[in-house]
Amino acid sequence: MNLLFICTLNQWRSPTAQEVFKNKPGIIARSAGTASNAKRRVNSTDLEWADIIFVMEKKHKEHLSEKFPEVIKYKKIVNLDIPDLYQFMDPELVEILTLEVGEYLGRS
Repeated sequence: MNLLFICTLNQWRSPTAQEVFKNKPGIIARSAGTASNAKRRVNSTDLEWADIIFVMEKKHKEHLSEKFPEVIKYKKIVNLDIPDLYQFMDPELVEILTLEVGEYLGRS
């Protein structure tokens, strides 16, 4: 299963999610950001590749809808509703991600 995690700058939240899920059996994880100055900016190839797209905030889903409407038309996009309050691998962020994303994977 291909999981794509998206935040704004691809600096803290989405790279943490990628790190948490990248070694889980049967899962390939990537991360990207929506801002023009993101460390790694989301593109149509990422979106086509993903089985599930996890966005950290509503504004990220809105960005995808504006920039890539045809690519995401039939994609499952989940808003995790995680505010930009955490650093990379913050234990609280890891716990939230594990619980929230785990629900969509059938395990936590």
